[in-house]
Amino acid sequence: MTDKTLTPITQQEELQKFCENLTSGDFICVDTEFHRETTFWPELCLIQASAPGVEGVIDPMAKGIDLAPFLDLMADTSRVKVMHAARQDMEIFNRLIGTPPAPVFDTQVASMALGLGDSISYDNLIQRVLRRHIDKSSQFTDWKRRPLSEKQLNYALGDVTHLRDAYLWMRDELEKLDRMDWIAAELAEISNPAVYDTDPRNAWQRLKFRKTHKDYLAVFAAVAEWRERQAQTIDRPRRRILKDEAIQEIADQKPTAPDQFDRLRAVPNGFIRSRTAEGLIETVAAALADPDAHAPRLPKRQQNPQTPAGAPEMLKVLLKAVSDEVNVVPRLIANAADIERIARGETSDDIPALTGWRHDVFGRKARALLTGKLALSFESGQVRLFEPKT
Repeated sequence: MTDKTLTPITQQEELQKFCENLTSGDFICVDTEFHRETTFWPELCLIQASAPGVEGVIDPMAKGIDLAPFLDLMADTSRVKVMHAARQDMEIFNRLIGTPPAPVFDTQVASMALGLGDSISYDNLIQRVLRRHIDKSSQFTDWKRRPLSEKQLNYALGDVTHLRDAYLWMRDELEKLDRMDWIAAELAEISNPAVYDTDPRNAWQRLKFRKTHKDYLAVFAAVAEWRERQAQTIDRPRRRILKDEAIQEIADQKPTAPDQFDRLRAVPNGFIRSRTAEGLIETVAAALADPDAHAPRLPKRQQNPQTPAGAPEMLKVLLKAVSDEVNVVPRLIANAADIERIARGETSDDIPALTGWRHDVFGRKARALLTGKLALSFESGQVRLFEPKT
């Protein structure tokens, strides 16, 4: 793309007109630039958007600008929102709108169904799909700084102009191959409100706990909630409040006095006396005083049958073979948990690899392999599937 004269949208009337133009098609391509290194909440610095025949850059930091017309478009469920690696952009709009935009088409997810790669970067996608090279010299721009140069603005705009062309090609290819349904569940999950939940009471669910006894879990969940509230209140990253390892150690050691906190390896010496740590001692004490009220209820552990030796490895070989055959990323068909459960002989409908198109491509063959109705062999370096003679 060649550079052209470009100025950001900073006036309300201009924004209103731009949003009206964006309704010309059945989709909008969207990207954002934001700053988050020192804050809990992402600080929105730029919004890039395009649709057939229209493109532009909105400056949300412009004095007096109201993003309502654009946010209304993002909340409109009649129009597809196209993004690449959408999670962080979706988090921003979820907070601004109050709900995740839908429906969404994530080109990174769609790439898996077209055999373009797993977690493919935007520039690699554009290079593979459109044979275009992206100049990344403005990649590390400080997007909070004003004014932004024309080169920086054109770089940012490219994130939605190339995306528009890539989307049209990918949509056509997926429809031609009848694979839109292959990514439907993944695309729907991107708009699941639970994915963007910031309720402090659920903060413990993002962390890995090491023990399951009640007093440990009570302190673990209580401190995770405390950290989340602090981070949101003073708008600082979680790690700047307390590291994950510190939550683990506090839950394990259960300190209730300043000198006990000072002896913890993962908690900075003197931290407990700082303003940031206000309420932490009381939080731990309250959790220990009433573990039943603070400990999360964990699902009952099921006694799983033993996994037959070598079964997961055989299934992984089969998965690679069938994914190569249909030219999709293996993870789109089955993940590690699916493989493990199938290897144990589970046949539940809640295993995605055993339902729908995944069952047709892989699940049926996986069960046949485990029951001896299908076998694997290697010929000229290639995996071959065959039915053994009985």
